[in-house]
Amino acid sequence: MKERETIDIIITDYLQGNCQPDLVGRLKAWVAKSSVNERYFLRRQEAWFDQLSRAADAPFDKAKAFSLFRARVAGTHAAQQEAQLEAPTRHYRWIGYAAAVVLVCCISYFCYWEGAQNVKQQFADVVVEAPEGSRTKLYLPDGTLVWLNAGSRMCYSQGFGMEQRAVLLEGEGYFDVKRNDRLPFYVYTNELRLKVLGTKFNFRDYPKDDVVTVTLIEGKVSLTNLLRDEDEIFLSPNERATLSKKTGEMKVESMVAANTMQWTNGYLFFDERPLSDIIIELERSYNVSIRVERPEVRSMRFYGNFDRQKQGIHEILQALSATGKIKYKFEGRTIVIY
Repeated sequence: MKERETIDIIITDYLQGNCQPDLVGRLKAWVAKSSVNERYFLRRQEAWFDQLSRAADAPFDKAKAFSLFRARVAGTHAAQQEAQLEAPTRHYRWIGYAAAVVLVCCISYFCYWEGAQNVKQQFADVVVEAPEGSRTKLYLPDGTLVWLNAGSRMCYSQGFGMEQRAVLLEGEGYFDVKRNDRLPFYVYTNELRLKVLGTKFNFRDYPKDDVVTVTLIEGKVSLTNLLRDEDEIFLSPNERATLSKKTGEMKVESMVAANTMQWTNGYLFFDERPLSDIIIELERSYNVSIRVERPEVRSMRFYGNFDRQKQGIHEILQALSATGKIKYKFEGRTIVIY
């Protein structure tokens, strides 16, 4: 069996929770050998989480799900091909090479099938959503506090907190992470990986956003760019990192971090935000549809702080139109800005 196939089998078993303890040790030692090995493993872990996310939204097809997962593994960055792992072959030395190939293929298929069934059975228990027009507050099994903003979703394993602490985020979340020096806390999106031990931060990555934004309130976090191969970046309190989804460029700037978490208290805070961003925020927060007649007004910037519990969409639009920059009207269930 090729070494690359052996690596993939071990990683897949590990992600499914089926890996033997001695192979877990081998895998961890291999990952720690080099940054290339770590990136190789992280790419596969990200592909696995991405496939779980797809499974939550569509009727489950185990053959299609794992073919997509394998295809993503095969198509990862060329640099990952440099990774090497000593094949754990001592379990098969008593049989011939041909028999070993057949046996491993059967085991691989069984693990894939069994893992898929486990995902299908368990996934409903580990998906948390905040529908449009709402927010969701929850505590993870390790005591970590999470707020999910409107239109957001978070996935995590039922084994969370035992051997790993990792979540997959789509949308915006505020995290107050319970410190655990033994198990770092990870947040994954398709573009970025965040790692902490215990801290407070805001992570925003909606599918329609052009950038990924991480703002640190307390502690320290490390960020790994999954769009480019580059050194990890560390954030300090009152710093914000923005990652462009188009270029893969990541920047860090200073700001008042506390303002980014006002949404957890029911406020909408716009600090010189372009109207295009504000419209998206209003649509998610109030579950409305907004259309702009003149594209040039989308770049206009506004400042405001609104209490969602006391101020409805009408009052916010009135405040924005009071600046004299825009006007609005209702056409059925759609708000038109002109």
